[in-house]
Formats: sequence, C-alpha cells, structure tokens
Amino acid sequence: MNSEELNRALVTIIEKKAELHKLTYDDARYDDVEEELHDLEDDFNDEYGAFLEAALEKVHDALSSDTDVLLPTAYLPANTSGKPGPKEGVWIDSEKYSGKEARLTLVPGPVRLLLTVGKSVQEEVWKA
Repeated sequence: MNSEELNRALVTIIEKKAELHKLTYDDARYDDVEEELHDLEDDFNDEYGAFLEAALEKVHDALSSDTDVLLPTAYLPANTSGKPGPKEGVWIDSEKYSGKEARLTLVPGPVRLLLTVGKSVQEEVWKA
C-alpha cells in the first residue's frame, strides 16, 4: 500500500467535501459536486477500505470500544489541516474515557487516526 497515494486520495475527498459544503442546495453545481464526492468516496473505500477498517478495528479494540467500525470515509474531518475540532470524526464509546465525548478522525499529512476527547485531549492512535 502506497501511503503517498492514500494521503492524496484522502486530501482529494476532504477538499471535495469542503467544496460541496460551500454550495447551497439550489446551486446548479450542487448535484454534480455531490456525485463526484460519492464517486471519490466509493473509489476510496474500494481501494483502501479493508486496510483502514482493519486499523480502525485495532484502535477500537485498544480503546475498549463497543462502538461499530464504520466505513473509513465516515471518519473524515472538515479540512486538511490535520487538527480536527472536538466535534469532527466519529463518536466512539471508550472505557478508557468513560463519560467523556471521544471521537476518532482520519486525517492526512501523514495519514493517521487521531483520538479527540473533549477540547483537552488529542492523541495519535494509529499511523499509516
């Protein structure tokens, strides 16, 4: 697996999501951009899904999480900064952080999974 290609694909999807987010539903380009995004996500999940889902399962296990592992594209942030906000990514239930809002986010540059707990904790829990 080529981590540079994985990173490029991830950045492309995040940028397309940002482009779609800027459009209103009545924008003539909305449906086309939305379709492009879905195609990118499908291709990404086909190409990297098994690899990333295995990594996500390991992270979920390490965090003692009973939360289901979702498709990798569900874990994406709103931008490519590599520093997701406390509400980005997928909420997970973790015994390690019981009673706190914990989220996993798949970020680029390099491709890695970040665990965010509230506004105070952000740690890398996996790296491609």
